[in-house]
Amino acid sequence: MATPPASTKSSLQQRLSRHARDRWPALARVGVRFHGQFAYIDGHLPDGQVLPLCRLRYGGTASRWGFAIYLASKDGYHNSALPNGYTAGSPEEALDCACGLYLNDPTAWLPDTTPTN
Repeated sequence: MATPPASTKSSLQQRLSRHARDRWPALARVGVRFHGQFAYIDGHLPDGQVLPLCRLRYGGTASRWGFAIYLASKDGYHNSALPNGYTAGSPEEALDCACGLYLNDPTAWLPDTTPTN
């Protein structure tokens, strides 16, 4: 069971914070807590409410993490697939998937059609 190094922990927080600022303006901030190989991601709303969103599992690389969605009905995390069908992906993909559910924005699950030049 690999645990992320300090540099990866810092990088993850920075990446998710940047992405949330750009894509999820309803969030005041994103919180990241670590325990062993897991990173627990919370969304903080402007009114102070904290939404557990998902859990990421470190597998040895900062660019690809295992994904588990938070299920309020079970008050726990459930290994899940991202909208692309994979059970691991970028932290930003995981945040988009969870926020699409908990912030009620299903456009987060649509493929990115932004042209690349």
